[in-house]
Amino acid sequence: MICLYSLSWFAFAPLIPDAIKTDLKLTSEEVGNSNIVSLCATLVVRVITGPLIDRYGPRKVMAGLLIIGAIPSGLAGTISTAQGLYIVRFFIGILGATFVSCQAWNTAFFDKNVVGRANALGAGWGNAGGGFTFIIMIALFNQLLADGMSPHVAWRVAFAIVPVPILLSVAAAILMFGTDHPAGKWSDRYKAVATTLPASNDQTSNSENIKTKSGDDIETGDEKNIEVIVTATNLVSELDTAVDNPLSLNTACEIVLNPLTWLPSLAYMTTFGYELAIDVNLATVLYTLFKSPTFGQAKAGYIAGIYGLLNVFFRPLGGYFGDLIYVKFGVPGKKYLTIACGVAQGFLSLGLGFYIDNHSHPSLEVIIVIFVIVAMFNEVANGVNFSLVPHCNPNSNGFMTGIVGAMGNLGGVFFAIIFRFQPYPLGRAFWIAGVIAVGVNLLLCIIRVPQF
Repeated sequence: MICLYSLSWFAFAPLIPDAIKTDLKLTSEEVGNSNIVSLCATLVVRVITGPLIDRYGPRKVMAGLLIIGAIPSGLAGTISTAQGLYIVRFFIGILGATFVSCQAWNTAFFDKNVVGRANALGAGWGNAGGGFTFIIMIALFNQLLADGMSPHVAWRVAFAIVPVPILLSVAAAILMFGTDHPAGKWSDRYKAVATTLPASNDQTSNSENIKTKSGDDIETGDEKNIEVIVTATNLVSELDTAVDNPLSLNTACEIVLNPLTWLPSLAYMTTFGYELAIDVNLATVLYTLFKSPTFGQAKAGYIAGIYGLLNVFFRPLGGYFGDLIYVKFGVPGKKYLTIACGVAQGFLSLGLGFYIDNHSHPSLEVIIVIFVIVAMFNEVANGVNFSLVPHCNPNSNGFMTGIVGAMGNLGGVFFAIIFRFQPYPLGRAFWIAGVIAVGVNLLLCIIRVPQF
């Protein structure tokens, strides 16, 4: 379901470098401004969505967001000025908050040992929707042109055909067939708490007296009664009994002041924020670099779509790695894997920027190879991150997820500003973003996390 919101949220990116920009007579600065406006809206709504989920549950919140987001999507065809573009993209940005409800919904249904995979699979398909959107919108636009429509009409009709009906249909399906919580209704979630906790590390769960011979007494033949206490221990996590509680002012202050809140939040700012900036800028960069009679908007969009499509595999892989490392190393393992992937992403982005800037005629093939490797570490980092999030403030999972998701969008705004104000040389924005990712992630090493 989360995959489908991308059909509207990312729908402008593949068409704006040429069709929309030409039709509305936009400057490059106005295109960049519209990207930033869209991300700002999602940032604000994600923060608001978290507490709403803790109170009303993720199902109702997700359906509401899809319905609200369908309205500006349907109005996209009415845009005639840059200001109109800003307004519509701002309200379409509301759809980005469905990510928060998706992650909170998964966390409610899945055990701590597999929650990383569940969250990463949902989010991975959501982000991959950005890649599918590039393919769908460009193919539909080209087909409408082939059917005789002018570019002025074709891109507007494309919005009416794809995003709106899908958003409303999915919202209706969620309300009719979705389940709030494993316990049933959201109001019954407290009933799902286990009545018996597993034994903690300092508890003896099983003991027995065994008569045996000690090693020192074998030579003398003397027997002694040796009492052997067999201790079975279980890993106890706060997640085992966590229940989302309605947010209060005191709880909000505690969460905001807790360093543990900012570990996944700042990491996500550098990884998902980077991904958002790439999603909305990569097609424009490729189009600018390689524009020719054989390389136009469609080809640039299809190639840029690869970055988002890789989420189908790499983000779930990150969740799988997070769950795998948790078994042996606990929450610290998730923390350091998240940081390591963020640092690797930063160095690779640095290399991509330097390659573009140091070659007057960079190779398209080399750029594709580099950004695919960047995507691998970037998207794995995002997957691992949301295997870590459920361990941070688990009794306010909605609010916590909203904060982390919003910080991802804040990173998107920040990196989009870099692309907006450092457009030339074309590689500069990439290496600046790389330096920031390396620095921020290394600083996060000092934040302590619970063992389990």
